[in-house]
Parts: sequence; structure tokens; C-alpha cells
Amino acid sequence: MAGIRAKALSSLHRCGTAPDSNRTSPVPRKCRQDTRTAQRPLVGILHEVTTISLSARAGLLKPSPTLAITSKAKAMMAEGIDVVSFGAGEPDFNTPEPICAAAIDAINKGFTKYTPSAGIPELRKSISEKLARENGLKYTPDQVIVSCGAKHSVYNAMQVLVDPGDEVLLVAPYWMTYADQIQLAGGIPVIVRASSESGFIPTYEDLRAAITPRTKAIVVNSPSNPTGAMFPRETLKEIAALATRYGFWVISDEIYEHLVYDGGKHQSIGSLSSEMLERTITINGCSKSYAMTGWRLGYAAAPLPVTKAMSNFQDQVTSNPTSFVQKGAVAALALPPTSIEAMRAEFEARRDLIYDLLTAIPGVKMMKPKGAFYALPDISAYLGKDIKSDTDLATYLLDEARVAVVPGSVFEGSGHIRLSYAISRGDIEKGVARIAEALKRIA
Repeated sequence: MAGIRAKALSSLHRCGTAPDSNRTSPVPRKCRQDTRTAQRPLVGILHEVTTISLSARAGLLKPSPTLAITSKAKAMMAEGIDVVSFGAGEPDFNTPEPICAAAIDAINKGFTKYTPSAGIPELRKSISEKLARENGLKYTPDQVIVSCGAKHSVYNAMQVLVDPGDEVLLVAPYWMTYADQIQLAGGIPVIVRASSESGFIPTYEDLRAAITPRTKAIVVNSPSNPTGAMFPRETLKEIAALATRYGFWVISDEIYEHLVYDGGKHQSIGSLSSEMLERTITINGCSKSYAMTGWRLGYAAAPLPVTKAMSNFQDQVTSNPTSFVQKGAVAALALPPTSIEAMRAEFEARRDLIYDLLTAIPGVKMMKPKGAFYALPDISAYLGKDIKSDTDLATYLLDEARVAVVPGSVFEGSGHIRLSYAISRGDIEKGVARIAEALKRIA
């Protein structure tokens, strides 16, 4: 603050118009703006100096509505208000004990120093083996970079692939962070809309129509946040054909890969062909499958020039992900699939419950999610005179029904609300009952 104050005063003295100046002669034209500034309170000058020092890039950033709603709900709970929150996108299970034990053991053994920025060799090898074993993706360890969460991995990818003016295709509804990260790289999000009637799966024609000479990449998020949609193999093949024909990248966010239902099986788009593997950046992590959201451990696998660029970029931003967390991730990837089956099965049961309850409300329509842990019901039948938007409805539900949901417009899904069913079955029943009663009052 002292430096800002000195800078402000210095600019006044340069024109001889400091607050204690005895100047009575006319002020030169070039100094008239400074004189007007000098006549304002110094606190106003300091505020202006502080404000104009922010970059245009900072103006692109918006607070996360999901975190804001969750924070407001938690504040209400802290005041003793009974709130059912469908806002948070994280499992309500504890991290499996072997993972915790591995991290604690690493701490006890002093594994708390810097590591290679791209991750410890042991973990990168484990990831490459996992991708080959579970996803049919053949990456060498040096084609893997470990970061501080899958969100960080997506950000790194955008920064090394996207130049100002480049276009990146997003299938709406989509996770809002994608658009923000594209814009932070100077890129332009191009929206391809998909409807609930189509299972939130884009058509080939709509994808093709969105491609221009400036198309640099497409983001594929399957299973999807916020829709719970899974791209079928045929759609993945169509995207792969377009990417190959028009020469753009595919950023495949597969963070929900293990949370699939009805006997479905996740497929990685990079596994379709060796040619497709060479133009795919596969993003994944430990947060959702292993209930490790707070650990912040994600990774990307890609052609070597891309991972080298991402590693160089990460060197200058965060350096390595937390050392002992990497040891926990090694333990996570060594767990048998059965270790997370109980959690997956419970999410499927909750999916069935919330689907049945929501679709029993008159006027509410929704696609049955095939993966992840989100429901995105269409509540447009309740929008009108008093409640004009899904944002208004979300506010109404929190204030009047004590239920926290996320407006669909946050995800380019106007007329919908998103509910995370990563909460207990009892809370799902109580929360949806409150929603039904609140909607009845405005019908």
C-alpha cells in the first residue's frame, strides 16, 4: 500500500499539483486530468490505481457458482438451519484405507521434499500400466504428466495447445470450467448443443457444422458432468473421424470412468486407433473413483511433444504435485477393481432412487444418467411469471425449501437444475420431497 500511495503522489508532483501546492496560474492542458485527480480524496485515487492494475485476463474469471452455492448452504447449516445440499460434486465416502496408509507411511519416512515436476517415476509407470490394462491405451511413462488434480491437467493442456483466436468445441451442457480455461488461453469456446431427448449426445451433423478452419480441439467428457451422459462407441468414432479429417485435438476428460451403470462400460476415444491415440490428450485422476477430491491428484497422457510442453509449463506454475499424495496414488492404482465396486453400486442405487423421485413430480422430465453422480432434470414447466429462470428457481429452493441445487444455466443447460446424488439415500428422499412441495406452491 505504501508503494501505491507513493506512486499516486508522485504522479501529482510531476505536474506541480500536489495537495499542498500554491499554484495559482493556469494549469497546462497535459496536467488538467491530474488536477482533477488531485481534487478527489486520496482514498479514491488509491482505489483507482489498485483497480486498474488488474489484467484483462483476471476479468474473464468468475467465481464458481457450484462452490458458491455449496458455501452458502454450509453457512446456513452452521447457523443450525436444516439444509439438504445437492451441490457438491464429490463422493461422500472416505478415501480407502490402503491409500491413506501409503501416504502416511510416506510422510513418516520423510518423503516430503520436491519430486520431478511431472511426477515420480513409480507413479508415472503405474499410470501407464493402468491405462494399458483398463483403457487399451499404450502410453510410455514419459508420455504421462502428473498434476494437482484433473482440472489442473485440463488447464495445462489448454495452455500448451490453444493460441489466441483458436476455437475449442464444447458439447453443452458442459462443466463450466472448460469454457473459462479455454478463454484463459485466449481461445474461443464454440458450443455444440445436445438435448435431453438425444440423451445429451451430439449429432454428427451438429458437430460437423461447428468446425471451422480455426478449430483446434474438442473436449469430450464421458461420463459427463453435469448430464451423466455416456458417449456411445458410434459417437466416439464420429468424433474421431472428424478430428482426423480436419486435424484437431481431442481432450478426453475421463475422470468419472469407473462410475458407470446398467452394465455399461467406459471406452477411451484414444483406444479406437493408433492414429486417434496420436491426437488425443487423455485426462484422468483419483478424485472421483477413489474419493480423493481433497488430495488433488490428476494426470494427463498424450503424445510426447505435448507432455513435454505440459511438463515445462507446469515447471513454472506449480512444480510437482504433493510428494506423499503421489505415493497414495500409487497405492490407489494398485487396488483391485472390486475395492471401489461397493461405492459404484451405491451410486447406482442412488441414481435409481433420485430418478424415480424426480420423474414422479408433475412437469419434471429428465434423462436417466448412465454414469457419474449427477441428475439434470428439466424444470422449465415451472418457469414463468414469478420464477423466470433456473437461477431464480435455485435461489427459491434454497431460501424457501432449504435445498441447494445448481442452476443448469451455469452449464449452458438453461431450464434445468443439477443435483449431485453423492449424498445419503435419506437425504435424497428428504431433499426431493422438499423440492416437490416447493414446486407445487408455484405451479
